[in-house]
Amino acid sequence: MAGIEWESWIGTVAAIGIALAVAAATFAMMWLLSVLVSRKVPWVRELAHRARGALFTTGAVVAVWIACSVSEPAGAEWWPALSRLFLIATILAGSWLLGALASFGFERLMAREEAGRVGPDARRRKTQLLVIHRLVLVTIAVLALGTVLFTFPEMRAVGTSLLASAGIVSIIAGLAAQSILGNLIAGVQVAFTDAIRVGDVVVVEGEWGRVGEINLSYVVVYIWDERRLVVPCSYFTTTPIETWTRRSDAILGVVFMDLDWRVPMDELRVEFARIVEASPYWDGRSSSAAVTEAQGGFVTVRFVMSSKDSSDQWDLRCEVREKLMTWLQQTHPEALPRTRVALEAGAGAG
Repeated sequence: MAGIEWESWIGTVAAIGIALAVAAATFAMMWLLSVLVSRKVPWVRELAHRARGALFTTGAVVAVWIACSVSEPAGAEWWPALSRLFLIATILAGSWLLGALASFGFERLMAREEAGRVGPDARRRKTQLLVIHRLVLVTIAVLALGTVLFTFPEMRAVGTSLLASAGIVSIIAGLAAQSILGNLIAGVQVAFTDAIRVGDVVVVEGEWGRVGEINLSYVVVYIWDERRLVVPCSYFTTTPIETWTRRSDAILGVVFMDLDWRVPMDELRVEFARIVEASPYWDGRSSSAAVTEAQGGFVTVRFVMSSKDSSDQWDLRCEVREKLMTWLQQTHPEALPRTRVALEAGAGAG
């Protein structure tokens, strides 16, 4: 090694090779250490696996940068431009590494919340963690981009002149507040005011579904028939919505049946109670049957039943409708709705 002239292209290749070898050896030692530590702390190995690509990239870029700075390229006229490229690559790789570490941390927190809690409180915490996670990633990306831009002296001059121009700044701020910034603020408001949460059952624009994703600027509602409704966050801060899981997943459901006046209500109540009590979808909290309307040729019977969540409620209502309809057809067909027409003989009929 003593005979190598470092300020030559051969020396540059040798320096890069040595630097990469040192980086690889360091990376291998860190990986081995993570394997050993993971025997007592299992998540360490998962963290190492998650961040290994970003960590190796960052180490390799820095190693090659150092190798070039002590060899032939450092004396070339184009070295400042190359050095700036290395700086930009280091910033981007470091941001990638920081984002990977942040994502791992937030995912661990969300997994712990999901394992330890259920119900509305768990959905609220998960929603807030999701929004904070995305805010952190966006912040890292914006800071990285800003740092990259300000490595160019020209961009620093442009940035200074723009900030000194109150008119341009006012226009930019106004546009951002009306569109992007306003929607971002609405996204944060949706998450932290507990208006909706990931997993909530909602009715939006007449569509029933579950809140599947809450992003910084939009919310994705998973419709029951596997469609996806994408709604701006500002919609949920300005428009009334219907939510079925605000404080609890438990819900009451209603079935209405228009029947004939001759329906035997006592027998119908007994049959309804038998159907509900035998159903796996009933949670045992509440059930009732009552005539709520009696107009024209029909009476309207309302059946109320409870379930632990909206999914079971849907199945319970369908089951009650089907079984009551079948029972009426088989045992009391006279109770089924019908239209009566009275025919009167004409005055001149002989």
